Amino acid sequence: MNIDDRKLIDECLNGQPNSFGALVLRYQDRLFRALVCIVSDPEDAYDAAQDAFLNAYLSLHSFKGDSEFYTWLYRIAFNAAISQKRKKRPVVSLDQSRNGQTIPEPSDNSIGVRPDERMEQSEDDAQLHEAIQRLSAEHRSVLVLKDIDGMKYEEIAEFLKVPIGTVRSRLHRARLELKILLSAHDTDSIS
Repeated sequence: MNIDDRKLIDECLNGQPNSFGALVLRYQDRLFRALVCIVSDPEDAYDAAQDAFLNAYLSLHSFKGDSEFYTWLYRIAFNAAISQKRKKRPVVSLDQSRNGQTIPEPSDNSIGVRPDERMEQSEDDAQLHEAIQRLSAEHRSVLVLKDIDGMKYEEIAEFLKVPIGTVRSRLHRARLELKILLSAHDTDSIS
């Protein structure tokens, strides 16, 4: 775990809440970018990030340090984003009539507007999240940093304090393991 993060967490747990503010400043932009990819709407991503930081602050005592702080925070944020998406589901009135006559629904053939597409996407997101959570902490952190946050290999190596070759190796193994987990889930759901 990042020594600076550990120090700030310890300070916060010992009665210095401003130290958590330093963690927020360190990770807010990165977390926001990742959340925009999940919820697609910057305002929803902002709300999910706020929820994540609040939940992280309230749960900081439960952080064990087994993974990087950002990985733990990202898990909280991902759950907040999924909750945010659930809250934003469109509500359709079944009583759409005017003067006793039913008003026809406008037709929209855009991609992603069919209810089954949204449900399939939500299920895919949940399966992906579940599979990512089953990865080891080392593999999960590299995968999130590279494929979700879009960090470069050099940045990840510096962030995790490991050689670039280790980052590439872990990322390769993480992607293979994720592929296996997802294909196993698809096989299970078919049978």
